[in-house]
Amino acid sequence: MASKAQIPNESQQTPMLNDIEELTISLVIKNFNPTLLTYDLLTMSGIVPLDWELARQPVVNPRGSQVSFKNGVNIIAQPNTISFVEGLANKDSKTLEFANVAQKYISKMSNAEYQGISISPKIIVPFIQEEDGGKNYINNQLLNEGQWRNFGNLTPQASLNLFYQLDQCQLVLNINPAKLQQPNEAVISAVLFAGSFNYTLTELTGETRTNKMIGIINSWGKDLEIFRELVYQKFLQKAIVEKQSLFDS
Repeated sequence: MASKAQIPNESQQTPMLNDIEELTISLVIKNFNPTLLTYDLLTMSGIVPLDWELARQPVVNPRGSQVSFKNGVNIIAQPNTISFVEGLANKDSKTLEFANVAQKYISKMSNAEYQGISISPKIIVPFIQEEDGGKNYINNQLLNEGQWRNFGNLTPQASLNLFYQLDQCQLVLNINPAKLQQPNEAVISAVLFAGSFNYTLTELTGETRTNKMIGIINSWGKDLEIFRELVYQKFLQKAIVEKQSLFDS
C-alpha cells in the first residue's frame, strides 16, 4: 500500500530499491525460558504445521533460541519474550502466517503469565548516489543545524527515539541509518524506521486476557497502516500508494 519513498528537495537521494518491510509480534511472558522454544514443541502441539520445512537447524540456548522456516516465518525466544517474525517480501498480506502462529501459541500456552504484547513493523528505505544518504537524511531533514555537527573528524551519526501515545497503546519509533549489503557486494545506504505498538496486559487474567491478545493480533494490519502513514506522510512526505516490498528473511 505504500510507494517507494522519496525525500523531498533532496534530488541526490533517490531510492534505488523497493522499501523493505518486516513484521513482528512479540509476547512478554513472566519467567519465560528461551529453551522452551523447540521445533518438536511447535510441531507436536500443532502451533506450526508438520509440513513446514526448516530453513536451517534450530538453535536452542538459555540466552536465546530460534526456529526458522523456509516460508519466511521466524520464531525467536529470549528471556521473558517470544517473537514471531515475517517479511512482507512480494507476499500478499493475506498469505502471511506469523499472526496465525502467534495466535496458536497463545491458545496452546494459555496458562503462561503474559504481561504484554507488541506489534512491531519495520520499514527500510534505501538510497543511492550518496554513500551516507541514510545518515544525511536524519541530520539534514530531521535535525536542526547547529554547532553540534562541527566536532571531531566526521559528521556525527544520529538516531532518533520518538514516543507517541495513541488511544489503545504507546507507539515507539526508532529512526536509524542503515546499510544494505547487495549480492554483488555493493553496499547501499538506507534509513531504518522501526516501530513498536506496545500493549500492556498486567491488569487482565484468564480468558479475558487471552481474548484481548487475540484481538490485538487480529488488528496487526491496522497498526501497520498507522505506521505506514506515520513514516510515509509525516516523515517522508510521500503519498501511500500500491507497492511491492522487498525482504530477504
